[in-house]
Amino acid sequence: MSNLDQLETRSADAREADQLAQLLPLLAHINAAQNSCLTGVDKVQSLADLRHLPVLRKSDLGKWQAEKPPFGGILTNGVTRLFQSPGPIYEPGGSTPDWWRFARFLRAAGIGADDVVQNTFSYHFTPAGAMFESAVIAVGAQVFAAGPGQTELQVRAAVDLGVTAYAGTPDYLGAILAKADEMGVDLGHITKAVVSGGPLFPQVRAAYAARGITCLQCYGTADVGHIAYETQADAPMVIDEGAIVEIVTPGTGDPVPIGEVGEVVVTALNADYPLIRFATGDLSAIVPGMSDCGRTNMRLAGWKGRADQATKVKGMFVRPEQVARLVERHPEIHRARVEVGHNGKTDTMLVKLETDGSDLAAYAASISEVLKLRGEVEIVSRGVLPRDGVVIADLRQVS
Repeated sequence: MSNLDQLETRSADAREADQLAQLLPLLAHINAAQNSCLTGVDKVQSLADLRHLPVLRKSDLGKWQAEKPPFGGILTNGVTRLFQSPGPIYEPGGSTPDWWRFARFLRAAGIGADDVVQNTFSYHFTPAGAMFESAVIAVGAQVFAAGPGQTELQVRAAVDLGVTAYAGTPDYLGAILAKADEMGVDLGHITKAVVSGGPLFPQVRAAYAARGITCLQCYGTADVGHIAYETQADAPMVIDEGAIVEIVTPGTGDPVPIGEVGEVVVTALNADYPLIRFATGDLSAIVPGMSDCGRTNMRLAGWKGRADQATKVKGMFVRPEQVARLVERHPEIHRARVEVGHNGKTDTMLVKLETDGSDLAAYAASISEVLKLRGEVEIVSRGVLPRDGVVIADLRQVS
């Protein structure tokens, strides 16, 4: 049986039409709500129009939730679970099948009705355990609600319950396998692993493959749920059908060209908890073309770093949002990059500008006013600055 569904194989036009049909009623509902924290949704008539709406950040959620607990005035429906992530930030959860949309990832990994999944994601405070449990149930498999820790008991349960698949962070599977080796226990019946919550290094994946375990990873957050997933080892992640993903310049809501690195911004098509243009804080890029697995949605290149590049210079923070305002002040500036260094005595700041202009004095004045610091200015030709999503590069060497 194929592990693809009809949504995964549809045309780009059909996908956009369907997502827009889901999005517009959500925006209208949000716009009509007196307690909504989002404004300007009436401007959106296409998916491309999302760029006109503000980006929603974790800091915004924290502020809104403090003012209007528990969810900051964001519309919620069908909420049956409540979670708390560091911050604290509170997230809702529902009980409808696969509420967080991770089942598509499990099917891509070949998990189905014949599997017993050992779910080692935490069930405490944060939603990761519930996310994967709901997905396991949605694909018809059985779930052992293990949670993390107590590794020796994890080994014993894996044997006694006939576990065939692992769900958890990439490294913890290795700890379970090592403990099994130490105990003289064979866990050869575990042949599948679905992981998230940390980097899956190539050598770790290879070590699992050597034991006959196919390990795939996905990308999601507690706020918006599932975002993208691997369908085969070492391939770019395919974006989930229930998420609209944009890649934008850090500090702005402006989409970057396909293939260029920027911040991942997600609009979740979840009528129970609609988050619009949620900034994950992660850097990635859209990979051109389609997967050879048959899925037709866009693909993510994987994690490329953090978008929150706030850097303290001479005791003052410089943030990507400030760099964005600097560019906005001068229409002839195409992009900017701040490089922070140290000359052995004090911090230094060099601001490189891709611009056709030449008014160094005006640029220096704007830098001083917007960044609140004085710095050197260097004008470079268009295309010289790297397209790596970095707008503030800290080049100081810390021993």
